[in-house]
Amino acid sequence: MRFLIDAQLPRRLAASLNARGHDAIHTLDLPLGNRTPDREIIALADRQARVVVTKDDDFVQSFLVNDAPRRLLLLSTGNISNAHLERLFWTNLDTIVHGFDTCRFVELSQHALLIHE
Repeated sequence: MRFLIDAQLPRRLAASLNARGHDAIHTLDLPLGNRTPDREIIALADRQARVVVTKDDDFVQSFLVNDAPRRLLLLSTGNISNAHLERLFWTNLDTIVHGFDTCRFVELSQHALLIHE
């Protein structure tokens, strides 16, 4: 699966996804880095068939109102350590990937994985 990791998430998440056979980039890999506007992140993700991975509710609003990005993974975990976030992510990665087989919006919290219709 192809991912675009947003600025509030650790860059090593992209590196770990790549090491596990996925294709992931972080906003730091883009020409404007973490200053890349949301609309450019969305355009790139949609053009390259990537899932936008974010904690930013602005992407949820764009998804609901503008139907963009095409695929969205919201990490609604609140303030947790990067190590805890990564454990949660890896524990649920297979289910997340399979969730995108049938839907376009997946949400991971500390207590649940929601596959939105």
